[in-house]
Amino acid sequence: MSVLVGKKAPHFSADAVVNGGDFVENFSLDQYLGKKHVIFFFYPLDFTFVCPTEILAFQEKHNEFEKRNVAVVGCSIDSKFSHWAWLNTELKDGGIKGVKFPIVSDLSKTISTNYDVLAGDYDYNDNGEMKFDGAPVAYRGLFLIDKNGIVRHQVVNDLPLGRSVTEALRMVDALQHFEENGEVCPADWHKGEEAMKATHEGVAEFLGKK
Repeated sequence: MSVLVGKKAPHFSADAVVNGGDFVENFSLDQYLGKKHVIFFFYPLDFTFVCPTEILAFQEKHNEFEKRNVAVVGCSIDSKFSHWAWLNTELKDGGIKGVKFPIVSDLSKTISTNYDVLAGDYDYNDNGEMKFDGAPVAYRGLFLIDKNGIVRHQVVNDLPLGRSVTEALRMVDALQHFEENGEVCPADWHKGEEAMKATHEGVAEFLGKK
């Protein structure tokens, strides 16, 4: 598994569905460069079980991300038509109607591969035939990308393990606090709490107050 933290987020240009039902060609995270932080997350498949709980949780906190000038973008290996159908299916029927943030189609699996979250690998058998070992879907990867397009945080969960949207928001707060104040954020730090200077004296002062 690649560690992308500190590196440029891999570029892509792909089909997406935005605003709950509008098709967009050549969707790219480049549109946010210099303007917004980005939470870019992968999920395995549309019309599944854990995935809608995560997507709906991101939508529930979407206003909190917007207050922080953060774009939330989802991605799976499904087609744009599958995304559109899911986005237009009522919650009671297993859909995610009401979700407004963009959902990218990675039908070719190249985006998942470049972010190194594809849950398997292509290989050849003894007869020279191509096969796929593993699951041809994305792990639950999440990447926090700054305004310069640099990955500052990543977490990758196995397929059965849903993520914490609250933790993703906390990491946004920590990054923005550091960018704005130059202070580093200790364990379990939350917005509004005291941070510390990245010096021995700063750490000693912080710990002395606890």
